[in-house]
Amino acid sequence: MSSRSTGRRARPAYPVLLLLAPALLAGCAPGDRPAAAPSTVWDAPSATATADQPAPATPSASPAGPSASPSPAPLRRVFPVRAGKVAYHPTHSAYPGTDIFADCGEPVVAVTDGAILEVSRVDRFDRRGPLGPYNGGLSVSLLGDDGVRYYGSHLSAISAGVDAGVRVRAGQQLGKVGRTGNANNVCHLHFGLSPKCTGHDDWWIRRGVVWPAKYLDSWRRNGNRSPAAAVTSWEREHGCPKAPRTTTDVG
Repeated sequence: MSSRSTGRRARPAYPVLLLLAPALLAGCAPGDRPAAAPSTVWDAPSATATADQPAPATPSASPAGPSASPSPAPLRRVFPVRAGKVAYHPTHSAYPGTDIFADCGEPVVAVTDGAILEVSRVDRFDRRGPLGPYNGGLSVSLLGDDGVRYYGSHLSAISAGVDAGVRVRAGQQLGKVGRTGNANNVCHLHFGLSPKCTGHDDWWIRRGVVWPAKYLDSWRRNGNRSPAAAVTSWEREHGCPKAPRTTTDVG
């Protein structure tokens, strides 16, 4: 007697395997799964703000690291006389300084940010003497934030509020070009660069110890050349001399 299955074609088992595949995969242990490729992009955790707790700012990446602070802006310097027509000599008689020639009344401004050191609002110059201390007439000196003392004399006026200890900014008007002191009736600003020496009236240092012309050249072209290194070097070599080397032609 023949079987009913005789002559029937066997059915393939593929559908059964397809149905079992998800179950087999779901039963794999985590350690049997292939590890995911590491990501090269850092995803910051998202923060949710509440009424009491605002969401913290997401730190931004920087070459110096997340705690690095931005570099401060460089100290700005400007030409000390704000006028369209000015002239000055690269040298000066007897000691390093510069006479900046401009019309009387032209604005004299702070070269850089700093604090006012000394102000002379009275012209005490007398040709009979003493030579030196009062030759500048009306004058003002500024200790810049770079450590340099910037001195200007022979002014015709000093601006209101410009007093010792007052903070000023680069370009702020300090006074006006004049011909007080021993300016010999010629309108100009005597300009000097020096370190701040304390403990005595150091007019022989304040009048100038470093030649200013190359710095004036830079500032006049809107450059920012600094005299700080030259002034520091001079002070390291000379200290604070207690007396002038000469009393002639001082301003």
